[in-house]
Amino acid sequence: MKITFRVDASTQMGIGHVMRCLALAEALQGDGANISFICRKHDGNLIDKIRTYGFNVSELELLKDVKTDNKSTYSYCLGVTQQQDAKECINILQLDKVDWLIVDHYALDKDWHNELNKYCNKLMVIDDIADREFQCDVLLNQNLGICKNDYKGKVPNNCELLLGCDYALLRTEFINLREKALEKRKNTTLIKNILISVGGSDIKNRTYDILQEIDDILNIVVVLGGSSPHNKMIKNYAKNNKDNKNIKVIIDANNMSELMFEADLAIGAGGSTSWERCCLGLPTLLLVTAENQRKIAENLVKLGAVKIIDNLKEDLQNTLNDFFLWKSMSKKAQIVCDGLGVKRIKIWLK
Repeated sequence: MKITFRVDASTQMGIGHVMRCLALAEALQGDGANISFICRKHDGNLIDKIRTYGFNVSELELLKDVKTDNKSTYSYCLGVTQQQDAKECINILQLDKVDWLIVDHYALDKDWHNELNKYCNKLMVIDDIADREFQCDVLLNQNLGICKNDYKGKVPNNCELLLGCDYALLRTEFINLREKALEKRKNTTLIKNILISVGGSDIKNRTYDILQEIDDILNIVVVLGGSSPHNKMIKNYAKNNKDNKNIKVIIDANNMSELMFEADLAIGAGGSTSWERCCLGLPTLLLVTAENQRKIAENLVKLGAVKIIDNLKEDLQNTLNDFFLWKSMSKKAQIVCDGLGVKRIKIWLK
């Protein structure tokens, strides 16, 4: 079976779309599928990282002085018009028609899907925001609180909707650590280790703001993406800080599940990594770093699985001092996501 992913990462978009596609791609490759990717060369792309997984990547050039669509809030993320992107992708796919084309991009809608449907047997869309029309065979939205009514009139009648955290795209490493992590949470009596991870790019340097508010009694691990513009500054701060804070900075971590396992509390963004933290029962103080994360954050708050940061110093201190609060957050998080989403999705990609 031949499967191609059309997905991008950039400094503006972050890395979450690519990382969740890699989780699915690895699992499908393990079942014998022939996997490839099509990615545009945005600043902050993850093309080299995708290749380290052993996947072929067809590169789309980042063109200058090209008009983009104004069809949606996210049209600018594509770098070209949908028509131009479709043309470039067709030039790649027409050489070797694929069984499945899997698309994870907010800037692509039914117009693009209609053009590309001729060059694949079936098309699957990965979405988060239900803000446009789609022409696909399967649509996946892994987010908490999503329902069929959100896609009413936006997908074909025969489109299979895979909705909710039961379909969260997590790598095998999280499933393998889940039981051990939940046992650890049960026996934890004091928060000592904090994991800070606010997205792959962290353009606004929220990481630095957070570090200013954390006491030196805690062990701090900071995870940053390679495309973050403030990496050097954060590393220098960790090395030279005068407050004797115990700070370890990791760029492009390849063991995120282990880092989450070792942490007692996370301070993080509200994107796809939310489901990784939930799978491992990690209580979280949450930052909403993009508008498309807001609904996820609000639904997690309703469940009691996270606390949205209002005043970091105050929220952190209250959490550290309230044993029952962070224990409850951990227990509520555990029931959100069991980590088996990829296995459930593979059933539909036959």
